[in-house]
Amino acid sequence: MEAKAIFGENVRRARKAAGLSQEQLAEDAGVGRSYMSDIECGRRNPSIEIVGRIALALNVSAARLVDGIPDRLNDPV
Repeated sequence: MEAKAIFGENVRRARKAAGLSQEQLAEDAGVGRSYMSDIECGRRNPSIEIVGRIALALNVSAARLVDGIPDRLNDPV
């Protein structure tokens, strides 16, 4: 699985655990709803700035959102 897909799934899981809609999370993070949808579906590769804003909006660490992404591209997931 690609890193952006793992990140997206982690965001979706954290968003649902927080009881937020995709629209509310997007607003809180200062991004568009369709952009947030693309992130959750693994179609976007967000900048570190966006990762930080999403983490703040979810009240989780950025590390939690990247959990499960291999340390190197050739490492197995």
